[in-house]
Amino acid sequence: MKRILITGATDGIGFETAKILVSRGHHVLIHGRSEAKLQQVAQSLKSLSSDASIESYLADLSNITEVESLANAVAAKGEKLDALINNAGVLSTSDPMTSDGLDVRFVVNAIAPYLLTMRLLSRMDSSGRVVNVSSAAQKPVDMAAFRGERQLEDLEPYSQSKLALTMWSRGLADKLDADGPAIIAVNPGSLLSSKMVHQAFGVPGKDITIGANILVRAALDEEFADASGQYFNNDAGEFGPPHADALEAEKNAAIIDHLESILATA
Repeated sequence: MKRILITGATDGIGFETAKILVSRGHHVLIHGRSEAKLQQVAQSLKSLSSDASIESYLADLSNITEVESLANAVAAKGEKLDALINNAGVLSTSDPMTSDGLDVRFVVNAIAPYLLTMRLLSRMDSSGRVVNVSSAAQKPVDMAAFRGERQLEDLEPYSQSKLALTMWSRGLADKLDADGPAIIAVNPGSLLSSKMVHQAFGVPGKDITIGANILVRAALDEEFADASGQYFNNDAGEFGPPHADALEAEKNAAIIDHLESILATA
């Protein structure tokens, strides 16, 4: 039995992933930002198995202080964490700027996953996995926008934040080498049937279990054990090259330096 934390587990790919893991007997830590939805999802997951082992964690990942609290709450259990699936994401929002003056897409999609990962590394070992949910939509990061100095249209900060996530995944994997868990960026599949896709594009989308199944594989299967720093493109069904910027070590290091500077002043 593995102990696995999934962010954004109250709907979409995160919920489907949690259902698969619970049905296989794993201990699942679910995160959400609504207490009511967390309780509802926990009950739904428990109905899948009489032996279901669920922990629930409430946090708004657009608030860096709450991300810290989430990490502290998980770490305080004192137990090993076998996998962290950084799934929570934001594409479109009517209120794009956080109280810290940062674009919510950059915070939820790139900064919060980095902070959560760094704070939980002490609970993971070299057999562990950090699965970062990326996207086929990846565009060069505008550092001024990343710093909150310039506002961008919806798809731009989403695509840029997903590349930032992919870049720090590769950069952190290089830093940790064999001393930490495998850090793997995964495009779970384009236009899957999630709330995000419905709201942004108005299309029904493809079977969402396509995405959930690959996240489960990335978190558990042996084929991903030595894949730290790699990018899995589920549209193609194989490991492949991410955006060219993520293949440049200096650019990846610059993204991590920038993340550290944001967290140092938060």
